[in-house]
Amino acid sequence: MLPMPPSAPQAPRRPDLAFTFSHPAHALALGLGSGLSPKAPGTAGTLFAWASWLLLASWLPAGVLWALLFIAIPLGWWACTVTARNMGVQDPGSIVWDEVAAFWLVLQVLMLQLPLPLLSGSALLWQLVAFALFRFFDAAKPQPVRWADQAFKGWGWRGGWGIMFDDLVAALCSVVVLSGLLWLLR
Repeated sequence: MLPMPPSAPQAPRRPDLAFTFSHPAHALALGLGSGLSPKAPGTAGTLFAWASWLLLASWLPAGVLWALLFIAIPLGWWACTVTARNMGVQDPGSIVWDEVAAFWLVLQVLMLQLPLPLLSGSALLWQLVAFALFRFFDAAKPQPVRWADQAFKGWGWRGGWGIMFDDLVAALCSVVVLSGLLWLLR
């Protein structure tokens, strides 16, 4: 952990449910509590993303989902910035909105390419493949995800963007691999 600037809290804070729901930014950044998982919070956040996207995608038209996604990224940047500052940690593992917004993007692009009903067995299988690929790129951080993870470090808006950026690059890598697989199987 890097030293904190004077504007950061004096001691790191471990989030709990009270912290999560004490501020709208915290609730969003911590994925409504999914980031509180004691083991693999990024995976828990990605599972929350998948479940919430399935719920939203079964009710909302694609255009509204795209609009929601494009709002989720800058809103997440703000929420991650505020929550990291209030926790006193530059990139806390419990912040999972970066996984949520990035995996929503993966699922949205995937379903554009699949002429399948949302909850069909084949669609769910492809979503599972997307989940595995995204978790690989996010956790293992091969290049260019590793570069993206290091590109924006620090406090404030730069650090908040850094929290989001590497997951968006992991999403892009996942989409490229998924698109290649779909192309090969056609």
